[in-house]
Amino acid sequence: MLKFKQKFDLHRDVEIDILRKEASVCRVKEYSGALDIRILNIERDATILYSWKGATGTTRIGKYDSNTKQNKLLYTFDKQVSVSSCSLNKEETLLAVSLEQNTRGEERLKPISKCLTLLIEIHPINNTKVLKAVDCRVKVQFLNSETDRRSVLESHLLLLTEDGYVDLYHVLLTKQEGYRVVMANPDRLTKTVERIVEDFNWVQWDGHTQRLYYLAHNVTFLMRCVQFYPSHNCETVLELPLDLPANPFHTVKFVNLGFDHYHMETPEQEPVRMEVFTNKIGSMCVCYSQPIKDRQEVIYTVVLVHKDCSRAFRVSLGSDQSQQKATQFHPLFIPIGYFILVYLQGYFLHCINTRQQEMLCHSLFLSGPDVDLGLQCQSANITVLHAEEESNGSLLDLATGRIHSAELSPAYLLQILRADPPSRCPSSKSEPQRLAALHCLLVYMGNNPNLELKIIEWLCDNVNPFESFDQIQEFILASLYRISYEKSLSLDKVLPYSSVCDKKEIPVCLSEIPGVSCTNDLHTESVFKGKARSLQGFWLELQWNTERSKCLDAGPNPRYRSSHIQGDWDKLKSERRPSSHMTHIEENTKKVLSTVDTWCLDKKLVPLFQEEDKQQRALIGLTVDKLREHLNRHVPRLGKKKIDSLVVNYVAKLLELIRHMLESVWLKCKLGPCVLCLSSTQQGSPAEWSVFHFMLRILEATRGLCLPLPPGYHTLLSVFAVRVLPHHTFLQYIDHGVLQLTETFLSRLMTDLDNSDANERLKFSVLKRLPEPMEQRIYHMWDHPVSSASISRDYVRTLLEKHNKNKGFAFTDRDKPGFRPEFLPLTYLAKILSDIEEQALNPFEEQENVDARFVEETALKQTLILLGYEEK
Repeated sequence: MLKFKQKFDLHRDVEIDILRKEASVCRVKEYSGALDIRILNIERDATILYSWKGATGTTRIGKYDSNTKQNKLLYTFDKQVSVSSCSLNKEETLLAVSLEQNTRGEERLKPISKCLTLLIEIHPINNTKVLKAVDCRVKVQFLNSETDRRSVLESHLLLLTEDGYVDLYHVLLTKQEGYRVVMANPDRLTKTVERIVEDFNWVQWDGHTQRLYYLAHNVTFLMRCVQFYPSHNCETVLELPLDLPANPFHTVKFVNLGFDHYHMETPEQEPVRMEVFTNKIGSMCVCYSQPIKDRQEVIYTVVLVHKDCSRAFRVSLGSDQSQQKATQFHPLFIPIGYFILVYLQGYFLHCINTRQQEMLCHSLFLSGPDVDLGLQCQSANITVLHAEEESNGSLLDLATGRIHSAELSPAYLLQILRADPPSRCPSSKSEPQRLAALHCLLVYMGNNPNLELKIIEWLCDNVNPFESFDQIQEFILASLYRISYEKSLSLDKVLPYSSVCDKKEIPVCLSEIPGVSCTNDLHTESVFKGKARSLQGFWLELQWNTERSKCLDAGPNPRYRSSHIQGDWDKLKSERRPSSHMTHIEENTKKVLSTVDTWCLDKKLVPLFQEEDKQQRALIGLTVDKLREHLNRHVPRLGKKKIDSLVVNYVAKLLELIRHMLESVWLKCKLGPCVLCLSSTQQGSPAEWSVFHFMLRILEATRGLCLPLPPGYHTLLSVFAVRVLPHHTFLQYIDHGVLQLTETFLSRLMTDLDNSDANERLKFSVLKRLPEPMEQRIYHMWDHPVSSASISRDYVRTLLEKHNKNKGFAFTDRDKPGFRPEFLPLTYLAKILSDIEEQALNPFEEQENVDARFVEETALKQTLILLGYEEK
């Protein structure tokens, strides 16, 4: 399910280097002593702090710089000690250490505290200051925020105790002898202490954003967030009530505050496991789980602060019991992009979509013994390392000391798409997984052109719609959503995301997961306090997203549905006269098409965007107009200029996406330019039939959503239809409105096809189905006696109508050569044609095969028929 890349290996990056140095200290060729290397903490700049047993009975603390790949010794204790917490300041001048002391054995008669907290000067190694000596665990963590105060040497240290309080030490430093950095007035250090938190039973540190989350309990459980600013001031910026079970923590729980190898809680001792994950775009997820009850079910909750809602899941584990599975008491929460992966080894993997959470089918749920992350380790040994600015997650395996970056595996998701359901399993059971995998591939990873091509190939191999959803509609909407989803979280509830939302009745298989029950709780009642209301960046975005979600949930139909413009589209098609509205629509279309032109690839295999298609141009402009109007109404904060750009790019991407789909299937089927020729006597190949079928499905999908197609699409579809369909079937497609005949196609039909009996019947049948104005225009393009007769009749009618308007016209010059009194109608016609020829438009000026003599003979023929001398 996940694709891993190793970022750090304790053995490769640290242990080998230490062995070499210890061998040098002992003056031996190869050091064989036990090192017992333990990772202590990971700082904001990815510096890894660790300890090991020295060769002379010492304990050493070192650091690994992830940027330079270098190790450095920071401090050496002259005896073996148990380091439970450690932190290094940004300037690498101070080292804070908490030592767990042994109160048994030889020193049992001496009064000694369980935990000793020290502040050590290490630039160079100098004084050591005892900060605390208490009988409870103490965690240490330096603040590491960016600041412009270069002239003042100071560090700020957090002390978090098991007694439930947090202190902030402000340590002033000074330089001596030009290079020595020491504490100024170390004896007055305790007087600078600032109490940040008075009482908590759970706390989490986020070093990347310099935030402290903690849980307090009075009547209800309240999670608060303390934000530390570059000035090293801090304040509570968020309060969030949580619905937790009674007594959720037996002891104080520390999260992301280093690794205490001497106090490891067993899973049974954790009634609740809880973590907070944020994303820089302005999202916050609070995840917590309750332990497995009687090995039958697991309960976990995801609070989506940015969506102002929470979702509680109860997953049945079944009766399968194994000794290995019995060791798992809590699922693992892994943030990857805007997904939260909930993983219980050997049972299930739930990939929760935190941006489109309304429907279960948009979150991938896999269950069974084959569910595996892909790491060769026990999930109980895994610690999740989260950084707000990184889209990929990081996992630390404490047992091996390896850190892996993790991302969703495209190959695994493609395998889900391509997998055939078991023979005894209804296909509808696998469709929710396919739908979730498709959206994950397109939205989260869709910027990869090779991946998009593989998905299009899958669409070609699975053209017919599934029982519960139309995969081509999902492909189009998800791909369009991708171009805008990173701009603002508020667009999640406004832009189209899935065609499933348009269904009057959602299929049961998409609204339920077997063995999983879900309850929704709207309105998380989060409260923003202090400067969070006036800050830029994360807190501004989170506050806006939360408030916007409340407003959108309260209003009707916040999500744009393109199918709702069908009425406006029908009305627009009925308009015949130009109007200001039509002009405005055309301006929208020009903006879109000018954008599309800049996106076209060099290989223009498919002849699109090369003709005028008035209907599609009108629908393009109307779509832009309606979508712009919807966004201006629901997300005015984006601004009109940004919305206009977003809408134009959105519709342009739609047209370009369809062109890309056609080019991809064109290349897949290896079609050449000859398939565009109607005059070919060869019947359409199976490859052409495949392309035609695929184009029909695109037409069906876009019509269902009332989305425009690129100009030239209907012409291309009609060309394929003529080549692959029997003529009677082709005419039925026209009668049922499947094919929309364009003038470009009709002109090619009349000129490219020869006048064989079958083709003549086809042309006549097509002409009879055309509206009269179009029929007259198309007749002029066909070189055939019947069409020529029609042209002649129209020409004579035009001349006579104009003649009747000219009063007092005299018929003269009866003795001119060529005058034949025995054929009076023909004589009259010839005279009229010769006298007023310059007053009427001659349709034969560019027709090489029609001349005046032919017109005379045709008129004579018509006269004889009218007088009854000949039969028609």
